[in-house]
Amino acid sequence: MMNYMLKDENAIYYECGFSCDNALYLSLGSEAFFITDSRYTIDATKNVQGATVVINRDLYGEAVHLLKRSRVKKVVFDPKEWSVDGFERVSSQCKIKFDPQLDLSHKKRIIKSDEELKLLAKAAKLGEKAFKALAKEFRKDGFGEDEYTLTYRAKGALSHLGKYDLSFDPIVAINANAAKPHATPTGTKLAQNDLLLVDAGLKYKRYCSDRTRTVQADSGFRFDTKQKFISKKIQKAYDTVLKAHDNAIAKARSGMKAKKVDALTRDIVTKAGFGEYYVHSTGHGVGLDIHEMPYISTKSDTVIEDGMVYTIEPGIYIPDEFGIRIEDMVAMVDGKAVVL
Repeated sequence: MMNYMLKDENAIYYECGFSCDNALYLSLGSEAFFITDSRYTIDATKNVQGATVVINRDLYGEAVHLLKRSRVKKVVFDPKEWSVDGFERVSSQCKIKFDPQLDLSHKKRIIKSDEELKLLAKAAKLGEKAFKALAKEFRKDGFGEDEYTLTYRAKGALSHLGKYDLSFDPIVAINANAAKPHATPTGTKLAQNDLLLVDAGLKYKRYCSDRTRTVQADSGFRFDTKQKFISKKIQKAYDTVLKAHDNAIAKARSGMKAKKVDALTRDIVTKAGFGEYYVHSTGHGVGLDIHEMPYISTKSDTVIEDGMVYTIEPGIYIPDEFGIRIEDMVAMVDGKAVVL
């Protein structure tokens, strides 16, 4: 039985059904401990499952005490979760072998349970509903507003006016700013027939959604995949991205390596003459974190399996001109990709 310690909120939540911003989790043999401070006594006592709740403001000191008492000889941890200070405060006090294993929790979480698939599907459907509401709001009041204001409004629509947390800060990018895959807001104002890219998602019971649409913002636009652009160059690029997106969803299969799925989008973009403008991987896993395994990239040998959830999001980004991305989340079900 593996002994391990966790510091990341979502990693801890996955183990015991609760986490907070100041907690440490230990799994030692047949025992598990959720260590937190007195601010979270009520919630932790009520919600933590399968672990003993220990209240101590000195999380690291309590962890050292429990580790020494347990007499375990090796403990696994993910270095990505720990600050240098936090790790040294534990490891320097214990004569234990600490075994670093990158992505410890993400590897455990790569195959989603049926319940997780339901939660992710619900998050995706709520995200789709929010995109419809956002299009309506932008059509009515968005023209003449800058990206700062549009992003603020996107946060309200995506959260259903505060009911849900966001998966990440929304990306709302107009024309040339959309050529930056992770664009930040500018003072550019939305005008009729501008290219508008929106990448956003929300959380349902902590599980994330992620979706991107690129549109020509005319008076009747909607955030769907059928788009017509005045510019022939933009239309060609858009049609290429959509073809790549649809091809990967149609042809992805369990048993494929992730780099093969990446090729299902990249080959189409490259053949159309836009290969140098496709500057990121095809997708990433989604779950409790917005970026999880599997990573759908040119170098990934991960074998795609049923129960995995990931994005398909090809893009074309031409500096100082425009950017296009179309993104949906898929789950592998009975060997095929199903859009959530």
